[in-house]
Amino acid sequence: MSPAGACVWTAWATLAVLLLFWLTFNVGRARARFKIDAPATDGPPAFLSVLRVHANTVEQLVLFLPALWLCAVFYSDRFAALCAVAWLAGRILYAVGYYRDPAKRGPGFGIALLATLVLIGATVRALLIA
Repeated sequence: MSPAGACVWTAWATLAVLLLFWLTFNVGRARARFKIDAPATDGPPAFLSVLRVHANTVEQLVLFLPALWLCAVFYSDRFAALCAVAWLAGRILYAVGYYRDPAKRGPGFGIALLATLVLIGATVRALLIA
């Protein structure tokens, strides 16, 4: 049983970090496919796309996770979790788009960034009226 007031929905939504396992696996697979041994980070465009998707997602997690939890605690657990679903969908769309053609990464990036900004905005609003 969860403690009263726990952010259960956000805890479930935090499992969005499992996306990072998929992206890490993809980097390893691309290294094998293109015969690029670590620590090398240069190779054909298809390899660089896989590597950039992973790196950019790590960069975005640094913004997303604190925003997610601040929103859950100070604004709404369910609202934060819904934003996390949007963020996850955006990052998946970003990855698939980038893998197919780097020029197609924009919509996924925009969705995920918007979800993070909404989380920050809701937190700021909650703190201002607290």
